[in-house]
Amino acid sequence: MNRVDVLIKKTYYVYTRFNIQATFALLYHDEALSVENLSEFIRVSDQLIELDENHYFIIFAFTSEENAYKAAQNIIHKLDNQLNNTTSCIALDTFDVAKTPQNVLNRLKQILFETRKNSYTRIEMEDILDRK
Repeated sequence: MNRVDVLIKKTYYVYTRFNIQATFALLYHDEALSVENLSEFIRVSDQLIELDENHYFIIFAFTSEENAYKAAQNIIHKLDNQLNNTTSCIALDTFDVAKTPQNVLNRLKQILFETRKNSYTRIEMEDILDRK
């Protein structure tokens, strides 16, 4: 969590200093993935941290929510094709410097929990929390 905390704070600093947004994401996959393999599916500018063997925190740097959604679709598609399964899902949360790093991670976990309950969707944003 310490590393995630530092990266979120760094992302907030970049936004405050240069007005450059990012989008935070949490990827779930039911089998362990190596960070090296998973990093092949994200852009060089993005950050990837393994939280545990099934959860991976991603910072889509320089990326609006809309473009992060497209990037998430691309990741899901590539994982499906390479691993030949459909167990991956991604939670995205709005960028808000008022949220603490712990709040960011907690919200992503809530979004991911709701996403996994619905088998028809595999990428969700925070608006799923309003639909409960």
